[in-house]
Amino acid sequence: MHKKEIIAGLLAALFLAFFLSPFASSFPDGLERVAEDKGFLEKGEGVLTFPSPVPDYTFPNQSNKGLATSMAGLTGTLIVFGLGYGLATFLKKKEPR
Repeated sequence: MHKKEIIAGLLAALFLAFFLSPFASSFPDGLERVAEDKGFLEKGEGVLTFPSPVPDYTFPNQSNKGLATSMAGLTGTLIVFGLGYGLATFLKKKEPR
């Protein structure tokens, strides 16, 4: 894959993350809903090993909820892209010279 394609894909993902994340459902996902319905949701909450960079999908210290969610989408996209690109670069087979 060429760098132009990677950059185009990243830009498309960032665009979608920024503009579509404010429209995500505010209802709990399936696992969270089952835990809530069965009464053991609080057992999953405890002391965090690592602090979340984007807790509850909102960017900290941002009063505008839509912008906070968009910023959280951008941050998450960049983190996942960086980890994936770094892992792919690390695992890439070296071509013989």
